[in-house]
Amino acid sequence: MRVLVDTNIFLDVLMEREPWLDKSLDVINWCEAHPGDAWIAWHSLSNLWYVGAKLVGKKSAGEQIDAILDSFEVAPAHSNAARRARQLNVQDFEDALQAAAALECGAKQIITRNTADYKRSPVTAISPTSFLSDS
Repeated sequence: MRVLVDTNIFLDVLMEREPWLDKSLDVINWCEAHPGDAWIAWHSLSNLWYVGAKLVGKKSAGEQIDAILDSFEVAPAHSNAARRARQLNVQDFEDALQAAAALECGAKQIITRNTADYKRSPVTAISPTSFLSDS
């Protein structure tokens, strides 16, 4: 099943955020075991670079981005996708960009800890716990 993984899942692992670390790591491990099914939004990479470079340094952040690119496909990004995000009835623009990216790559679900932020998303949001129990 094709899924798009929200930035917060990666940040949980990068920042070792409890109590979410284990489930987020399990999601990433599932994604690594299912090449072609795991997708990430283009703009998530810049967000992860920004946080990672400050947290662990540019070299390590770059290595983490490389590891993500080894296991995840990147959803297409173009002007029409950004326009679609602006037209979605999703309150937060970053979440709308995630939803638009999910549409672009044909994802069936967005894996996120913030499912409430995606109530109006055209792609269903699911928590890591629910995703892992269903897969």
